[in-house]
Amino acid sequence: MSNVLFSIFPNERFVDLSLYQYGWEQCEPLHSCGPDAGSHYLFHYVIAGAGTLTATDQNGETHEYSLKSGNGFMIFPKQTASYRADEHHPWEYAWVEFDGLKVKEALELAGLTTDSPIYHANTRELSMELKNEMLYIAQNPDQSPFHLIGHLYLFLDYLTRSSSARQLVQTGKLQDFYVREALSFIEQNFQNDISVEDIASFCNLNRSYFGKIFRDAVGKTPQEFLISYRMGKAAELLKLTSLSIGNISSAVGYPSQLHFSRAFKNVYGVSPREWRNENKLITK
Repeated sequence: MSNVLFSIFPNERFVDLSLYQYGWEQCEPLHSCGPDAGSHYLFHYVIAGAGTLTATDQNGETHEYSLKSGNGFMIFPKQTASYRADEHHPWEYAWVEFDGLKVKEALELAGLTTDSPIYHANTRELSMELKNEMLYIAQNPDQSPFHLIGHLYLFLDYLTRSSSARQLVQTGKLQDFYVREALSFIEQNFQNDISVEDIASFCNLNRSYFGKIFRDAVGKTPQEFLISYRMGKAAELLKLTSLSIGNISSAVGYPSQLHFSRAFKNVYGVSPREWRNENKLITK
């Protein structure tokens, strides 16, 4: 039977970088997972042994990759993939599943794509630091969410610095400037009755063009991001304050409490009241 540590991250909302599940496993021979297509980024680091990854590329064609100790592999959102331990030398690995606004930029720096999902280290020292951060997260599930997110940032730092496919940083792109301006506008005005047209107008861009560059950079449409951001702020208020549902609705830019409740349930799966009952901090 495989030895395994597995944990699911608490129901917290971190926009820039969020952790979903993580763990460590010493696999049995030919132990396999998938094929499956997940919703987030999933990275495995092979600590010992060997195995095989089978994954589709951006054109839907299937490729098989052989991996050994010191390698890693990234499975991207909606990418169909499966992986299997070697029959004679089954692998031991650690994994993290994560997502957020910072992830796409980090993976571009690391040179990891659906067409090139295999991690090779350029230095053993940084590779060991990467492994240590993943094992720390796996072995310390009782630490606070902020503590674990901090170590997830360190993991991403070591990933980008140690990847042999590391890309040079490109700065000054005009599209990046517009996206930063849009994110700043949303952060400062989410509580107002703003629309995607308002955000595009603030950036002096056509709505169609703005929507394209925003989705390319963030991975969500402006409307999806605005709703997600507002609901994350609403969850904070539900958890940390005693404000009424109506007041919270207004505080995150929804004059209609009914529309707010529908939007919240679409994101969290339960009504604002139910979510508060399950998550509100107990104060003495």
